[in-house]
Amino acid sequence: MTPPVFLIVYFSGFIVASAVRLIYTREYRDRVRKEGKRPRVDTPLVYLPALGFFIIPLVYVLTPLLSFADYTLQFAAGLAGTAVYVLALWLLWRSHADLGRYFSPVVEVIEGQRLVTNGIYRRIRHPMYTAHLLWGLAQPLLLWNWVAGFALLATVLPLMLVRIPAEERVMRDQFGRDYVEYMARTGRLLPAREKKSG
Repeated sequence: MTPPVFLIVYFSGFIVASAVRLIYTREYRDRVRKEGKRPRVDTPLVYLPALGFFIIPLVYVLTPLLSFADYTLQFAAGLAGTAVYVLALWLLWRSHADLGRYFSPVVEVIEGQRLVTNGIYRRIRHPMYTAHLLWGLAQPLLLWNWVAGFALLATVLPLMLVRIPAEERVMRDQFGRDYVEYMARTGRLLPAREKKSG
């Protein structure tokens, strides 16, 4: 069973991530209310990660159902997981803050949207997905269980395989050459090395 300190770290981080999403989706929620209709979800896969980062970990902590899949790690592994988790939460916050009012949980370009290429988006095109991948790597170091630990990676990867190409297609259609040039100088999920000029 996972040491209680790492369970506290994990669920505290979940609360922080939920607060970030709540704060930075306020404009999106206001816009949806004004329009009187919620945009259709582009893929049902968008609901899968909630299973991986919340529901399965909650089942793991509150019931003995997943105890058959427990494993043991060194305490240092939990500390390493905490460091990766903190990085994931920072990146999640930074990517929401830099994207600002242009955030949308569905694949769309909102009216008046500009191409965001500053802040974390200067080097990475999809930093929110990177944050979720880091979270997914931290989770098995914080939740010592083969099911709960790897649940986010198992649920976020299918979403990313569908959503990233769809998002890039929509952005290319909207911003054309500007987006193609942006793609050439940034990394999809990892920071691109800056090219030296001259």
